[in-house]
Parts: sequence; structure tokens; C-alpha cells
Amino acid sequence: MAHAIRIHQNGGPEVLKWESVDVGAPGAGQVRLRHHAVGVNYIDTYQRSGLYKMALPFVPGSEGAGEVVAVGPGVTDFKVGDHGAYAGALGGYAEERLMPADRLVKLPDSIDYKTGAAMMLQGMTVRYLLRQTYKVGPGTTMLLHAAAGGIGLIASQWAKHLGATIIGTTSSAEKAALAKAHGCTHVINYKTEDFVKRTKELTNGQGVDVVYDGVGKDTYPGSLDCLKPLGLWISFGNASGAITNFDLLSLSTKGSLYATRPTLQTYVAKREDLLANANDLFDVVSRGIVKINVNHTYALKDAAQAHRDLEGRKTTGSIVLLP
Repeated sequence: MAHAIRIHQNGGPEVLKWESVDVGAPGAGQVRLRHHAVGVNYIDTYQRSGLYKMALPFVPGSEGAGEVVAVGPGVTDFKVGDHGAYAGALGGYAEERLMPADRLVKLPDSIDYKTGAAMMLQGMTVRYLLRQTYKVGPGTTMLLHAAAGGIGLIASQWAKHLGATIIGTTSSAEKAALAKAHGCTHVINYKTEDFVKRTKELTNGQGVDVVYDGVGKDTYPGSLDCLKPLGLWISFGNASGAITNFDLLSLSTKGSLYATRPTLQTYVAKREDLLANANDLFDVVSRGIVKINVNHTYALKDAAQAHRDLEGRKTTGSIVLLP
């Protein structure tokens, strides 16, 4: 009998319960995956708390890496013993799980399980943000909130490789140093500086081309004030809480701005898009352009502590649970 973390009611980290589960044999188009590592992301806390509505009970987690131990009818891309990784398939906080084979990608031999579990959701998110939602290049000046977080550290390295000027924000001097070491051109500690004023100073009053905002409530509407006319605000997370007072008219008064609220699921809905995204990510990681910082590991059964530390902003880089 395998074990998993299950949620029977919404609430704080205490609702994460370690329970026995019956996994069963894979059905048509499915594989059974034995996890070697499971990623922890902010979206997990949104689903746990009820900010994102989920049918109860459920197993949280949408990112992991492991070994295929059984293959269902009709599956041709995988065989028993293959190494696989995924993002966006709910049910990750488990020792073993069933999942659709078309949501799994083969993990290259050059990337270990912990790195694979830590990189898929954050790394594929960064890929679509930098290469699709806004195509970052040598002429790009960008503002990146939470630059020392898991997504922030990946985005800083990748954007630097693409030639961008990166202004990152963090909440401490230690995190500022970490962001700078990973590629940020400038770093603003928003605890001690006004990030809007400082961004304008760093851009000679012009503002930035694009703002990558995974923070939410605490950085709105300030993020809009950092943009140059016709700039793009990309709101892709709610680490400080959801934005509830969005003013559409302000986009016109602040310079005919653009705004979008993207999700990874849309960008990788087709398998060919999933593979293209994942292969780009594997390429930059395998070549050392992007280094994945697995700075915190916890036993899978201790997922509640991982959530407490993540929400308490005690973590940097990526968090991985080990079955």
C-alpha cells in the first residue's frame, strides 16, 4: 500500500494528512509512476487554502519525477523503467500515482530526479513567460518580482542568457545578493526602497518593457507604474494574496498598457507544445545556462512544514519532497 498526502477540507498546512492510498493498475493511456522526488509550488498552497477551488478530497501537488513501473493499454511513448517528469498533473504528493502518459515527458539522463522535480513547473513557466507571453531579447528591460524565489532564480539566469536588462525585487539583503548572483542587473529591496521610484530611476524615467509579477496584491498597482507606455504587465501568481481591485481603466490612464493573466496549462495543452517547452528547458539546464537551486528538501510526510516555510517566506529557490 502506497502513501500520499490528502486534503479533506480547505485550510492551513494542518489539513495536509498522510494516509494510505490504493493506487491500482494503469488504465488505457496511463502510466504508474513511482516518485523519487516531488516539487512544491505556491499553487499548491492556493489549492490547499481554497483560493483555487478544488473538488474534495484530493492529493495536492502538480510536479514530480520518478520511474515508470507499469504501463497501461495504448501507451507507446513509455516503457517500464523509463525516467519521467511532469508538471500540471494534480496528485503529486504521493509515493506512487497514476497519470496520463501524454502529460509525462522523458527525463534526460543528464538531469537527476530531484532537479527534474524541482524544475518542471517553475522552469516550464519561465519558458513560456520569457519566450512566448513576451519574447525577451537583448533590447528588453524587465522588472522581475520575487527574484530570489524558485521562478525568479530560473528567470534571472535565462533572461540574462537572452541578453535582457533585469531589475529584480526581493525582501531582504540576503535575497538581493542571491538574485544578483543569478543574473539580475539591478536588485531592489522593497522592504527598504520604493520599488516604483527606484525602477524609474534605473530606467532614466522611461519604465520597463514588461513586468513579471508573481506576487499579486502587494505589488499591485505599483507594477503598472513601472511600465513604459504600451508596456505589458504579466500577472502570473498571487504569493501575497489575490488582486481583487483590478481597474481596467487604469491601463489607459497609465499609458495604454497591456495586461495578461496566463497559466502554464494553456501554453502546454497540446502534447507538441508540452514537448517543445520541456525540451527547451532541458536544453538550457543540461548546458548549464540555467542551474536549478534545490535549496530545501523535506520528507513527503512532512509536506505541512514545507508549506509553512514557503508561506512564511523562509525559502529561496526550489523545494522538493522526498518519498
